[in-house]
Amino acid sequence: MASLSDRLPQNQPGVYYVDSTCIDCDQCRVSAPDIFARDEDAGVSYVQRQPVSAEEIAQIEEVLAECATDSIGNDGV
Repeated sequence: MASLSDRLPQNQPGVYYVDSTCIDCDQCRVSAPDIFARDEDAGVSYVQRQPVSAEEIAQIEEVLAECATDSIGNDGV
């Protein structure tokens, strides 16, 4: 499970985030490219934009559930 205390600073403010356990596997960026981006220097993914619609929230929740390293968190839960 992602840890809020390990939240990456690259994440946009909001309830969804990626933490430092990210291994840069690209899964989240492929599944939700409008939400996730890659920090080339750090070699990690991060939330570049918080979801706003019900469809985007459902999409990010699905990505969160499928994350192999449990590096995506939802602080609103």
